[in-house]
Amino acid sequence: MRSMLFVPGDRPERFAKAVASGADAVIFDLEDAVVPERRPQARVEIARYLGEAERRVPLWVRINPVATDEALPDLVAVIDGRPDGIMLPKARDGEDVHRASHWIESLEAHCGLAAGSVGLIPLVTESAGAVLNAASFAKLPERVRGLTWGAEDLAADVGALGNRTPEGEYEFTYAYARSMCLLAAAAAGVAAIDTVDTEIRDTPAIERRARESRRQGFVGKMAIHPSQVAPIHAAFSPSAAEVEWAGRVLAAFRESPGKGALSLDGRMLDKPHIRQAERILAAASRR
Repeated sequence: MRSMLFVPGDRPERFAKAVASGADAVIFDLEDAVVPERRPQARVEIARYLGEAERRVPLWVRINPVATDEALPDLVAVIDGRPDGIMLPKARDGEDVHRASHWIESLEAHCGLAAGSVGLIPLVTESAGAVLNAASFAKLPERVRGLTWGAEDLAADVGALGNRTPEGEYEFTYAYARSMCLLAAAAAGVAAIDTVDTEIRDTPAIERRARESRRQGFVGKMAIHPSQVAPIHAAFSPSAAEVEWAGRVLAAFRESPGKGALSLDGRMLDKPHIRQAERILAAASRR
């Protein structure tokens, strides 16, 4: 998924628009975008849409943190609608992820869903403690499809006035948290999905930051506005030149069986380049 677009769970008039935005997945939000007094109705609206809508794209739900009394009611309300996945915010450590997965497993059985059919993506850096516990996210339940992170809640937790430099780049603390998410995802063998960009009007800036995300190793990015979808897709879709290079790399190794390293275009290539080429072609096939 190159893009995952959030839509507030208490705004059902926006649900179909979000699905039609071109995003690769939609996340119905029950957490930060919904005030507590509107959450019960938001659960009803999401469950209704999940039960009735044609699945043009995967439909996910962001529940509340497992440390709150809202998480389990969120899951109970929406699971019968067969969401494609659950996004777990403010995961404090791997134990939180396993607890959420256990709840989902029990509800899958209760609703007659196949075990593991509902995916899970935790947000793993939204507090200082979670960043320090990043290594605990390296061993995850099989239903986990990826890891993502959050900079806004982390800034609030540490008492920062902001999380970006005047040039728009992340300050060191948040760049570090981002790296920990990327490394934990790699260690766990799941996708790393970059956090949202709060910019919604400066399309070139959105695309530039998304390209930097892809260069670092992220495979997609969350979005908070439909205007962000196109630049995110442009950034995470391999170019024709990349696809051509990847094809030639794999062809070169196929033509030289038994060789662990070879030269192409004046560069020495070995196993890491094969993996890079395979990832490029896999990403191109998903466009």
